[in-house]
Amino acid sequence: MAHADPEFLDPEQAFQFSSKQVGPDKIEVTYIIADGYYMYRERFKFTAVGATLGEPVIPKGTIHFDETFGKNVETYRHSITVQIPIIAIDPAQASWTLTSRGQGCSDQGLCYAPLDSTQHFDSGAFKLGSAPPPAGANVSPDDTDQLKNSLQSGRLIIIMPLFLLLGLGLAFTPCVLPMVPILSSIIVGEGASISRRRGFILSLSYSLGMAIVYTALGIAAGLLGEGLAAALQNPWVLGAFGLLLVGLSLSMFDVYQLQVPASLQSKLTDASGRQSSGKLVGVFIMGAISALIVGPCVAAPLASALLYISKTGNVFIGGTALFSMAMGMSVPLLLVGLSAGTLLPRAGRWMQAVKQLFGVLMLAVALWLVSPVLPAWLQMLCWAGLLIGYGVFLIRSSGTIRKACAVVLCLLGATELVGLASGGRDVFAPLAHINSTASAEKNAGVQFKRIKSTQELQQALLQAKAEGKPVMLDFYADWCVSCKEMEKLTFTEPGIHAKLGQVVLLQADVTANSDDDKALLKQFNLFGPPGIIFFDLQSNESGRVIGFENTEKFNQSLNKFIKT
Repeated sequence: MAHADPEFLDPEQAFQFSSKQVGPDKIEVTYIIADGYYMYRERFKFTAVGATLGEPVIPKGTIHFDETFGKNVETYRHSITVQIPIIAIDPAQASWTLTSRGQGCSDQGLCYAPLDSTQHFDSGAFKLGSAPPPAGANVSPDDTDQLKNSLQSGRLIIIMPLFLLLGLGLAFTPCVLPMVPILSSIIVGEGASISRRRGFILSLSYSLGMAIVYTALGIAAGLLGEGLAAALQNPWVLGAFGLLLVGLSLSMFDVYQLQVPASLQSKLTDASGRQSSGKLVGVFIMGAISALIVGPCVAAPLASALLYISKTGNVFIGGTALFSMAMGMSVPLLLVGLSAGTLLPRAGRWMQAVKQLFGVLMLAVALWLVSPVLPAWLQMLCWAGLLIGYGVFLIRSSGTIRKACAVVLCLLGATELVGLASGGRDVFAPLAHINSTASAEKNAGVQFKRIKSTQELQQALLQAKAEGKPVMLDFYADWCVSCKEMEKLTFTEPGIHAKLGQVVLLQADVTANSDDDKALLKQFNLFGPPGIIFFDLQSNESGRVIGFENTEKFNQSLNKFIKT
């Protein structure tokens, strides 16, 4: 180091270094520069041990001719803050180390040697806010930090109520709602004499089965990695569960009585000595199987719990959070059981009509569940068959309301058939293709550029930065129902459609769950789609959406995270 006269400050005083982690994927390095001193842009260098850093974002400085180097240089006075993306953190390390190198000079002619400054960061700790996110809300990185903060505290008195509340908010999402007709069909199958107490016990047994298996799946995903969601969404698993629902729906049409298969029922009855207990075990098993519906659905609280388990290996804390969230999602199910004695019809034609309605709903759930692995034309054909079939069934019934519903269902089914015959392949809009010009204009604005690796992503971000455009990265998979709902229902809303036309749209298709797919998910600490990452004009992450958002919420996210 150059030796300075007493009038010169020590380098640590002339260039005061500090750094902080401002989110799960970003740090800020700040130098406070004393009066009469300056630092060089080209001399900054940032390295890390235990983490992988992205390209630093350095603000523009002042360019002038420097006699020391004999060329134009870019310099900074007073202060400078550099933002550095964090691509990945080694989960096996409790902490990681940042090394920042900078160099500067004094106006009096003294130039200091390069100065290295280091700082250690906890691999699992970030700068946190204070208020918890609203129940069921999709959260930004700061909100995600709040969830992690509660987990890292290890205080069950905070963790359990928080995740129970978050689970209640998730209870009304498309991934959880299909369980309502399944449980309702079980309760209706008990007959007209079912009481509130019996209905609540059945729903509690069903909910516990779902919650325990859901927790086990979450722990496995956290410990084994990001591929579990894809494994649960393969055609064999979805097909098997879909066929099971079809079989169970037949009991609603009195083809047989809803119960566990005869051989297993016999063993359960023998073991328990009472048919009632055997039925509860059977309902528990149904709840456990139903956990496959909600298991692969990614939401912000789930992602936080899985990330906590994967990084810390603390199964007890992470599992408690998952179980609490699952029980929160079960609240509507428990209410269905508790109200069984008052809301469900007691006897007569209405009871039979409700059973048949639940049978149709179970068929609809089965079709919805396997839709990710079915071609579009087959989906349209199946929905047409279900709608027309139930419509024809209702036409034979008495009553003006039923006949009106029958006509509506038949018309909807016929629309699917007309759309299919004329070349349409969109279940949600079977006739949209007929106006080809309008359809082409509409779809043009939501065309994504596919990226398959972290390298392709970096190239796309650099290009967007050069063009001065914000970026939206959408994680998608063919087996992700919520992804398709976002694509068909949210992205196509006119206001959102117009805003997306001003954004660089990137999409990572992780259907195959390849090594590159896993690397992309891991880079952003995601365990599966749907997940949307926003980048600002400097290609720094500005926010994220985890899970499904309707048009209103997603429009708010666009306004919050995208600045054009």
